Amino acid sequence: MPATKAIAETMQFDRKKLSDKELLSLYEALVKPRMIEEKMLILLRQNRISKWFSGIGQEAISVGLVQALEKDEYILPLHRNLGVFTGREIPLGKLFRQWEGKKGGFTKGRDRSFHFGTNDYHIVGMISHLGPQMGVADGIALAHKLKKERKVTAVFSGDGGSSEGDFHEAINVAAVWQLPVIFVVENNGYGLSTPSEEQFRFKNFIDKGPGYGIDAVKVDGNNLLEVYHTVKQWAADIRKNPKPLLLEAITFRMRGHEEASGTKYVPKHLFEEWKVKDPVENFENWLKSEGILTEEYQKKVKAAIKKEIDAGLEDAFAEPLPEPSETEELADMYMPFEQPQDEPSREQGEEKRLVDAIQDGLSVSMERHPGLVLMGQDIAGYGGVFKITEGFVEKFGKERVRNTPLCESAIVGAGLGLSIKGMKAMVEMQFADFVTCGFNQIVNNLAKIHYRWGQHADVVVRMPTGAGVAAGPFHSQSNEAWFFHTPGLKIAYPSNPFDAKGLLCMAFEDPNPVMFFEHKALYRSVSGKVPAGFYTIPFGKARIVRPGNRATIVTYGAAVHWALRAVEKEGLDVEVLDLRTLLPYDREAIAASVIKTSRVLVLHEDTITGGIGGEIAAWISEDLFRHLDAPVMRLGSLDTAVPFAPTLERGFLPSDKITGKLRELLEF
Repeated sequence: MPATKAIAETMQFDRKKLSDKELLSLYEALVKPRMIEEKMLILLRQNRISKWFSGIGQEAISVGLVQALEKDEYILPLHRNLGVFTGREIPLGKLFRQWEGKKGGFTKGRDRSFHFGTNDYHIVGMISHLGPQMGVADGIALAHKLKKERKVTAVFSGDGGSSEGDFHEAINVAAVWQLPVIFVVENNGYGLSTPSEEQFRFKNFIDKGPGYGIDAVKVDGNNLLEVYHTVKQWAADIRKNPKPLLLEAITFRMRGHEEASGTKYVPKHLFEEWKVKDPVENFENWLKSEGILTEEYQKKVKAAIKKEIDAGLEDAFAEPLPEPSETEELADMYMPFEQPQDEPSREQGEEKRLVDAIQDGLSVSMERHPGLVLMGQDIAGYGGVFKITEGFVEKFGKERVRNTPLCESAIVGAGLGLSIKGMKAMVEMQFADFVTCGFNQIVNNLAKIHYRWGQHADVVVRMPTGAGVAAGPFHSQSNEAWFFHTPGLKIAYPSNPFDAKGLLCMAFEDPNPVMFFEHKALYRSVSGKVPAGFYTIPFGKARIVRPGNRATIVTYGAAVHWALRAVEKEGLDVEVLDLRTLLPYDREAIAASVIKTSRVLVLHEDTITGGIGGEIAAWISEDLFRHLDAPVMRLGSLDTAVPFAPTLERGFLPSDKITGKLRELLEF
């Protein structure tokens, strides 16, 4: 049987009301990524690009979707969705620079392939972990819904990536919140080399729809018009009636996961079966059979695309590889921000507990920033487990104070999505320990996104932390060191009500991601004067809470109070320095105090090994050695999990060991 006849019998096209001009436009959009890919494969063999993830055979999904959506609707693609980028008419020269690691690309040479986003073209690229972008799509869609914008967001997942928890979390959140998101699953039968039957037991992804309470539709992912019409129809409906859709596109990957991996693991008969379903050849032959596409027009289209590709490559190859600049690299980790440097008097205001000061700071920030959305488990009507957001629903409404399902990863991702749309987000972890469930979003998405492509992450993650309340191993950890090692994040850790409110207000002013630690043992045990209204405390500015001359204790959080009690009980002439923020931390204040006292103890509640104290002690030893009269000493908790029994917990914490350590330091 001739190939053209087999193709014609394999796939049927329904033009519906599309004109010849519209069909030819779709054809051009389909051919362009195929021709670029063919050129990239040649360049890869010539070692002129380093890596390539081929989407040959799957182009109809990307092209059909991007052409069906409006140009200002966000799409979150994967490796094999080149048609999304070409469909948004991104200049090829800039795309090629991106793939070659040139500074003129979207990431200044800092990331490769499609690991970038661009608000100019309403695209948010992936990170290598695949699943997290689905939560980000939720946030973008939530912003559309809150702003009353009739828009759809589309996000891609592969069949392999659907095994990640982010897939479930994001769809579940979208279903609960009725978000206008189209979740596109490109079901090509393999997750790298692992076939579908080793990934999941169900046959079709559309079977998952009823379980989430959402609509699910299956399309032939190689049929351009079927994809286009399906997306067009559903997008129109979703814009009017916001809700999620699970769209399963059946297709096949004709090349390796990436070129180096090959395809030896795929049975040959599958390539033969799917070759006759090639989306470009099928559509091309159908257009010719209908008298819509002529040989002359086809040659003209391909010649124009080839010219554009050649010009883009010439432009990209002409640019040299970027020269490293330490100043620029460090500066781009964070979005520039001019923070206020003055703080009000600590003697004015009303007496408040730490918990009340945090509540006040949240309330003031919600009034100051109408685009700020609070999200967390049980924070709405219940007010959160510590009652910090009690009464907020009545004051700010359920749209801005949102209970979430138990899915930290999707909610942190949603916070990033809100930020992409120019809003602000606060995500409350019920306990700091639970942040592990959102860890990937924080350290790989929030922290790196500005460095990668200039998008800030205006997200504050609030976390009740610390031991001392007999809550055991999973509700008592001090985990600030996990984030201290991650450039791109900022960390605040107040020890008193005045600082708690000022630092929290600053966190919401700062466009960068902030991890905000609140010691739950201090919530209702520590009080102090707190000024009314809005005020801020600058990040990176420590405070001397007790002056002294014989030694310095550098500390933060609850340990500030332990240090004060120990020093005052023994009547020691020791200075206590409260860092207040850990990333950045105040090197100038530490240096001034150490130079004055010549002895230093770094104290924290976290376990001693790998704690923040080790970094601070190393910096002091390296930069201030000539000013020291004794070794830099550290004191932290035991290198164990946090025990439950109060007696064991007291033995775990360093609070009873401070006096002995200070005497050792002073007597050296």
